Amino acid sequence: MIAEVDQDECIGCESCPEFCPEVFKMGADGLAVAYTNPVPSECEKATKEAAEGCPAHCITIK
Repeated sequence: MIAEVDQDECIGCESCPEFCPEVFKMGADGLAVAYTNPVPSECEKATKEAAEGCPAHCITIK
């Protein structure tokens, strides 16, 4: 599984690192980035929850 954050759509709400800090973090520009790819199998559920809970709907999972 690969997680990606669309930087053009991210609003910097910080919800994805709250769901899954092992995969998402906030960059210096205040926008989220997926810094762990591929997503570890033990983090797949939390990564999906982060994508579903994103208010900007800017996280894609492949």
